[in-house]
Amino acid sequence: MTAVDHSLVERIAQHLHRPIEKIVRTKSRLHLLDWLACVAGARQSQVARLQAGGRGAAAAEKAAWLGNVLEMDDVHRTAILHPGPAVWPTVLGMGGDALDDALDAGVRGYEAMIGIGAMLDGRHYAYWHNTATAGSFGAAAAAVFRLDASEAQLVSALGLAGSVTGGLWQMRHEPVMAKQWHLAHAMMTGTAAARHAVMGITGPRFILEGPQGLFAATCDAPKPLVLGEGWRIDQVSFKPWGACRHAHPAIDAALELKAMGALEGAVTVVTYRDALIFCDRPDPKSVIDAKFSLQHAVAIVMERGVPQLADFEPDAIAALADARRQVTVVESEALTRAYPAHFGATLSSGKGRITLADARGDPERPLSEAGVVEKARALMAWGGVDIDEASEMIVATLEGDRVSDIMRILEGWL
Repeated sequence: MTAVDHSLVERIAQHLHRPIEKIVRTKSRLHLLDWLACVAGARQSQVARLQAGGRGAAAAEKAAWLGNVLEMDDVHRTAILHPGPAVWPTVLGMGGDALDDALDAGVRGYEAMIGIGAMLDGRHYAYWHNTATAGSFGAAAAAVFRLDASEAQLVSALGLAGSVTGGLWQMRHEPVMAKQWHLAHAMMTGTAAARHAVMGITGPRFILEGPQGLFAATCDAPKPLVLGEGWRIDQVSFKPWGACRHAHPAIDAALELKAMGALEGAVTVVTYRDALIFCDRPDPKSVIDAKFSLQHAVAIVMERGVPQLADFEPDAIAALADARRQVTVVESEALTRAYPAHFGATLSSGKGRITLADARGDPERPLSEAGVVEKARALMAWGGVDIDEASEMIVATLEGDRVSDIMRILEGWL
């Protein structure tokens, strides 16, 4: 049987069974820590309060609701999705105490989720939440490797997950918690798909490219499957600021202009089309609106400097109204053409102008391990975790070898 005879999920399943190098596994610890810190930071959110008591839910399932609340979870640019909040709660919730095995499952979950997400086209992203669509696949792959299942069972798990996947962007037009539900749903769906596949329940092999599959239903021109020699977790960006990733290039450019003493008066943000579609919000009414507002993000830098999580809260939204009115946003055709391989922005004010092709935290402008740890400590402090417990979680994640050590601390948080 040739590669052409294999379905896309069969080719992905074969690809996932490669060995994982220690350096990749070590890098994955930083992504696990980043997600755990995002969960910690959201402990006092409304979503967390509604999940309190858990209604019988395990800690990993509760955590699945929280990893994206602050909009600081890791992101893959070309797939335009956040892998951590779908993959890591799945990995931790599947049992087994060897952390290396859990990390390997996480790497494979990232690979499946990003590989499938990168095939989705602009038509899909216009209506469908890529993190939700591809998240069920990523969770299913991660769960299968925690169960030590066969390649055929992995194919079925991906087929089952894909047959009920997806999440619509309508949530962005209403003050709701559907985005958090998308992540929890991806985890639960992927986990159930894996468990049922191991029981012998079969799923469609051609769930992606079949005549009534995902691509036919939601895409105009799906992109080809790309299977490289490395692991896509190395392509995943960390988010230093508590805003939508589409706002980060503008924040970074504003910070550089401010450092030059050139961020004064009226400011023009020139960026790619999707940044405007998702983040052109001159008058945000809520915390989530502020996190999806280019105008608010730049106003923070103008008036306060380096963005803090408190700068997206209601008091700051009210205080920065005048500064937001000084910010104009427009599209650049050149930056739109460069996207999503590059998330760029140009900022200009009366005293200066700067263009950035990539955002801080991207592979081209990476956060160091120390930077990831610093971010983790800040998020844990925001969520009310004391310094000693934060240090314990950092050590357990970056240096430990047992899942149970991480879960004990996580259960205490939730």
